[in-house]
Amino acid sequence: MRKHVQAVVIGGGVVGVSVLYHLTKAGWRDVLLIERAELTSGSTWHAAGGMHTINGDPNVAKLQQYTINLYEELERVSGQSCGMHVTGGIMLAGTQERLDWLKMAQARGRYLGMELEILSVDEAAKLFPLMNKKHFTGAMLDPIEGHVDPYGVTHAYAKSAEIGGAEVVRHNRVTDLKARPDGTWDVITEHGNVHAEHVVNAGGLWAREVGRMVGLELPVLAMQHQYLLTEDLSELAGKPEQLHCIDFEGEIYLRQERGGMLMGTYERAGVPWSERTTPWDFGQDLLPNDLEHIAPSLEVGFEHFPALGKVGIRQVINGPFTFAPDGNPLIGPIKGLRNFWVACGVMAGFSQGGGVGLALAHWMVDGDPGVDIWGMDVARYGDWATLAYTNAKVRENYSRRFRIRFPNEELEAARPLRTTPVYERLAAENAVFGEYCGLEHALWFAPAGAAPVETVTFRRSNAHEHVGAECRTVREAVGLLEISTYGKFEVEGPAAADWLSHLMANHVPPVGRIALTPMLNERGKLIGDFTLGRLEHNRIFLIGTLAAENYYLRWFERHAPTSGVRVRPCAAEYVGLSIAGPRARALLQDLARDDLSNDAFPFLSFRRMDIGMVPALVGRISFTGDLGYEIWVTNDYQRALYSLILAAGHAYGIRLIGARALNAMRLEKSFGTWAREFRPIYGPYEAGLGRFVDLNKGDFIGRSAALEEKEQGGSLRLVAFSIAAADADASGDEPIWHDGRVIGAVTSGGYGHSAKASIALGYIPAELARSKDGFEIEILGARRAARRLDAAAFDPQGLRMRS
Repeated sequence: MRKHVQAVVIGGGVVGVSVLYHLTKAGWRDVLLIERAELTSGSTWHAAGGMHTINGDPNVAKLQQYTINLYEELERVSGQSCGMHVTGGIMLAGTQERLDWLKMAQARGRYLGMELEILSVDEAAKLFPLMNKKHFTGAMLDPIEGHVDPYGVTHAYAKSAEIGGAEVVRHNRVTDLKARPDGTWDVITEHGNVHAEHVVNAGGLWAREVGRMVGLELPVLAMQHQYLLTEDLSELAGKPEQLHCIDFEGEIYLRQERGGMLMGTYERAGVPWSERTTPWDFGQDLLPNDLEHIAPSLEVGFEHFPALGKVGIRQVINGPFTFAPDGNPLIGPIKGLRNFWVACGVMAGFSQGGGVGLALAHWMVDGDPGVDIWGMDVARYGDWATLAYTNAKVRENYSRRFRIRFPNEELEAARPLRTTPVYERLAAENAVFGEYCGLEHALWFAPAGAAPVETVTFRRSNAHEHVGAECRTVREAVGLLEISTYGKFEVEGPAAADWLSHLMANHVPPVGRIALTPMLNERGKLIGDFTLGRLEHNRIFLIGTLAAENYYLRWFERHAPTSGVRVRPCAAEYVGLSIAGPRARALLQDLARDDLSNDAFPFLSFRRMDIGMVPALVGRISFTGDLGYEIWVTNDYQRALYSLILAAGHAYGIRLIGARALNAMRLEKSFGTWAREFRPIYGPYEAGLGRFVDLNKGDFIGRSAALEEKEQGGSLRLVAFSIAAADADASGDEPIWHDGRVIGAVTSGGYGHSAKASIALGYIPAELARSKDGFEIEILGARRAARRLDAAAFDPQGLRMRS
């Protein structure tokens, strides 16, 4: 075993060997994988080996496509068969809602180049004759699905990595990890120590244990998962291999295994395994069979696929798989731990393992994953993702593996967890709550006497008219919104302004003013957008996205100076309320001694002031596009501020509003938001943020790339559309058509109540950005005429914000 290496990968499952192989492809030869037992021990060896390209996040779907296309390369390099069976796959819908979902999946697949086809029940039965047609309403065919041999794939990765210069060490458990002051690591094993520049935790079932060696509690949990193999079916004799099949209503997946069928289920009452610790002596073991537990699912399976109930069961497999709370992998560097990386929670290893290895290897070697992997970034979880939270959310996610997640659906597990001081007050006003990073926030307010419940649907829900009323209140009078769901940071010190100027694309504002700024990576791509409020010469208040708090802190840490700057996250300390609408100034002036006239406190002003008896930070800004103010206070003052504003606001027609109204109004203003319009695959000029990039202020991260983008124009443009929609609006990832071909995708969509129009934002090729007509946006399988807007649908000149 080598004694000094560039990187040690811990764990010899399919994810660990993929990372190892991709590190060698990226140019690192001196790399080592350490496996406590044999390769595939843990979850990999007993996996069903299914592979598919469909994923709710198109960026993850792209990596799944890469993974499947990689297998031929692995076979060629290693000489090891991956046991590929590209049979194609069929997804069966048993309800109209599920068929609508399949139509949405087909539409979203168009932009990714997927050749998906919607089928009638009769067409589906010809392709998959084992189904009982009476239980289904339609289907979707994906030609790029099937299964692989887990053993073959894992060893093909490992052999290919060894050919590239890597070393694979088996039967040697890592027992501890010790950080050196220079950011390198001593990897302590049963058979000697290794000094590594980087460490990758690809521990799979043992990822928690490896994380705990460095003081890290990863939000992963293993669930027992059962599938069975049937005896041979006469219906399969002499026939081509059956398609991979998913029966969504039955919550069952099927594929052929020799002369029989493999049938697995994600049952509603999933059972966690080894909830707190994973035994080190658990190897290529299975758990006791528990067919009684999944009997209800099996009964449905035998009813939906009668031939399976007529033969015996050859074998039952019950093994553990790890999941993150949302079912997506956890990959990336860890804030506070130099050169420590994770690649775990990859439950779909044979669909995602290649993409995970590719992204992580580029991240380690080049400093950037090279693709948009926000949906898999470990930084999306904060301290609120505790062991108990993870347990509750993983159980929920497992039980919903094959269930529809509607665009307006809020899941109930692990709630309420985080609440603000006015939570009970909002609940008393009939708020319908959503959850964001574990934090409860009001989505909209149901009328008195009505249940605060929203019907889940792909179409406009029972919230539609009430959200419209909230929007009208803002446009005509004044609305009150809690805005605690933002990330906040205080940046202080004599070098604070200079450091932020280097970090952000826009200039740092003078004292008493606000600046809006993108944050770019070295490639000039968007990795954040912030509001900077300068309270004092050496004190600046940053407001950004709460979900990206650890993501931002990791970036700040990477670029931190040796002295002169202190960055303090304070999202939980500062909570906020916003008032917006033409009467907002008059209302706030009744409560503040400061002169709030337009001359004295113009748009983008920021200062500390007293609101009644409450000390507050007040910014003249609003995401609604109307005259508005954001008011930030510490937790102990929020209830008093809420009562004060609400009482004084009655004279001005005040009304509580929620996040749905805010989203509708920001769409009317063509305002983008992080993780939708602003992602690391777009540049600031493509995103329409060029006016917030100050190329004259001196050097900053991404400046050269941003300058090049400005000069060359960029390949994409973010534009807004008005859609001739019926009873359903775009929500995101719908394909944008132009003259009969797919040319882009929607990033956000919804109904603009003030503009009385269905609105969508999305990226299209720059050369089409001047076209106005000829566009269509596909919603629930129907292509709807769309007209590109020259300017924001509401107040295009921005006069109301500034007046």
